[in-house]
Amino acid sequence: MAGRLACRAGRMLRRAAAAIGLVALGAGAAAAQETVRVAVLADGTVSWEVDTIQHHGLAAAHGVELEVVELANPTATKIALQSGRVDVAVADWLWVSRRRQEGSELTFAPYSRAIGALMAGPDSGIDGLADLAGRKVGIVGGPLDKNWLLLRALAMRRDLRDPGQTTETIYGAPPLMSQQMRRGRIDAVLTYWHYAARLEADGYRRVIDVGEIIEGLGLSGDVPMLGYVFDAGWAERNRAAVDGFLAASREAKRILRTRDDAWTRLRPLIQPDSDAQLRALRSGFRAGIPRTWGPAERESARKLFDILRELGGRELVGASQRLAPGTFWDGLEY
Repeated sequence: MAGRLACRAGRMLRRAAAAIGLVALGAGAAAAQETVRVAVLADGTVSWEVDTIQHHGLAAAHGVELEVVELANPTATKIALQSGRVDVAVADWLWVSRRRQEGSELTFAPYSRAIGALMAGPDSGIDGLADLAGRKVGIVGGPLDKNWLLLRALAMRRDLRDPGQTTETIYGAPPLMSQQMRRGRIDAVLTYWHYAARLEADGYRRVIDVGEIIEGLGLSGDVPMLGYVFDAGWAERNRAAVDGFLAASREAKRILRTRDDAWTRLRPLIQPDSDAQLRALRSGFRAGIPRTWGPAERESARKLFDILRELGGRELVGASQRLAPGTFWDGLEY
């Protein structure tokens, strides 16, 4: 608890310092700053990138002032975005597509390719999908979790029986599933990438990650599943702010990809249990940085949508038979 309070106090001091810096630029420069309210989870990976943006003054360098809004869970960030409390939050494009089908103007710009991985106990004997039959498997999320649907799709593509029918599955939040794994109550867990990284650093084995699952389905593993989501109408009215924020995000990723000292500085915020965990989290974050974003990745996303719709049905994707037009923010390619 003391560590978290110290982290929050540190963030408040950095924000105050950033505000003082803006004043020092002069009244004319300060007037040019456009505010972007961004939602983060106090213990989420987005906070690492946003903290890096703030620490290095990257937002101000691109004419943007960030207002960071800390929220309790991903559902809260989505509610805050839809209610107008924040301008930007992180979500997946599947959710964006469904919201657009329902009349919203939300749109998506890539944040990360890192999604999750299937982890197994060191002595579980689980080396591949075929070994899951008859085992107890923890799934972060629920039966419609996209990672679980993709894993099931790959198993059936390999002429294996549907793991949804051959395994004993339990569902829960990431910390609970990690706890169940550590206590030996489940044989494997399909979890988010940063929880998988902590497990791997502690001796648990990575059976397959979701990027490999996507490649096994014949699609590009470079598809960013998570992105910065915002209202397209707001973005058109505030194009300079959106472009500035996304440019600051890319610069922060460059720093986190190339500088180990940036991770040393973030250690109080990340709160790893060991040096090995910090290294694993650093490697996982770097591996998830989008390398390309263009027509090929968008086409892979459309094909992924079809696979997920086939297994998840209307309960997952709504009534639409295809990825909603406008799901991806126009004009952003690299």
